[in-house]
Amino acid sequence: MRNVKSLAISILIIGASTLSLYAQAKNIAIVDATVHTMSDKGTLENATVLIRNGKIQTVLSERPAISGYEVINAKGKVVTPGLIGAYTSLGLVEVGFSAGTVDSNSSASAISKTGAALDVSYAVNPKSTLIAISRIEGVTSAATTMTRTGQLFNGQGAIISLGDTITPVIKPKAFLSVAVDNGGADNTGGSRAALWTTLEHVLSEAAFTQGKKLDPLSSWHGISTIADAKALNSFLMGEQPILIEAHRAADILQVIELGKRYPKMNLVILNATEGWQVAEQLADANIAVILNPESNLPYEFDQLSATLENAGRLQKAGVTVAIGMNTHNIRLAKQHAGNAVANGLPWQAGLASLTINPAKIYGISDTHGSIETGKQADLVIWSGDPLEVTETAEQVLINGERIEMVSRQTKLRDRYLKKHEQKSVHYVR
Repeated sequence: MRNVKSLAISILIIGASTLSLYAQAKNIAIVDATVHTMSDKGTLENATVLIRNGKIQTVLSERPAISGYEVINAKGKVVTPGLIGAYTSLGLVEVGFSAGTVDSNSSASAISKTGAALDVSYAVNPKSTLIAISRIEGVTSAATTMTRTGQLFNGQGAIISLGDTITPVIKPKAFLSVAVDNGGADNTGGSRAALWTTLEHVLSEAAFTQGKKLDPLSSWHGISTIADAKALNSFLMGEQPILIEAHRAADILQVIELGKRYPKMNLVILNATEGWQVAEQLADANIAVILNPESNLPYEFDQLSATLENAGRLQKAGVTVAIGMNTHNIRLAKQHAGNAVANGLPWQAGLASLTINPAKIYGISDTHGSIETGKQADLVIWSGDPLEVTETAEQVLINGERIEMVSRQTKLRDRYLKKHEQKSVHYVR
């Protein structure tokens, strides 16, 4: 019996040691690279980035004597922070019209009448095929949320890592989104008159609950639930941003006025297609935007003044601009930023729109968005200028770990690239 116990203890010790070795990330030195730090250090030529235990140890403008590091020679290559998907449904959806459950959609429930209490962090699937497809193109983290609830809000979104992890959520309940455009009006009474009245009332109900002890059995007669009202409290205090989808200038001005009535709220505009027309007002109100710079046609009556110069004009006025509104094709965000640069957005601002700006918007800039000592080592080694469509991500690192540059799409490519001589391609595994 004593021998059995000793054997069990030995196995536990060996297992713990193995787990410790497995969990410890390699120390990596990326050398001789052009490094866009997105920090006060700016861009460094022939620079070295040292990574230890998944964190950025230091960034040097020269190559020091290196010992105890795996060396990646990046001569002639470009290194940037990992790209951040600014507004996606990654981890919540595979095929939107699937017959199965699509976690990016929901309907009204007993717990939430407005959608504010819904929490997407419970639904994120780290094994989604879209994650590998996105990360081999340089996207290392993302803001993810539902796209349709049929209610006022699209739930509380989360910030997730696209690394190989079973716990991808970096920051739960990180933001709330609501639409005040044509679609938002259609979902809430069929008119902006009904939509804005409802939104104002729901916010006032939440403000009423602040400082009050309300449990699920409390008497409550609001148009939202107690859970909704409680969920909104942190957003009313500006602890996390509220993303408001608006296209036309008139709607954006309404959002600015809402911010004046609730000065603690941290408001961000989604799309802002006509934002350039009120750029000065947005800058004065310190309201950031997350947009698709490809919008250049009057798709609806609330975006008649769409222009490819929107991002550049907003940035010139002093507005913080983030780019990256997609899910299945979030990997194209760098191309969209490149097109914005071609239409007036400064190059450095184009890269910032994919990295440090979304990190600042979501309150994770202390760990993500730039290459600085102590930050998480989410990095991309590019073949050249990342905003050029012909350049590619050659190696992605997330949390200091090399990501295997393989996705379902690359596997399909390789499977059908060469035909098997004896078998149909359908039978080749």
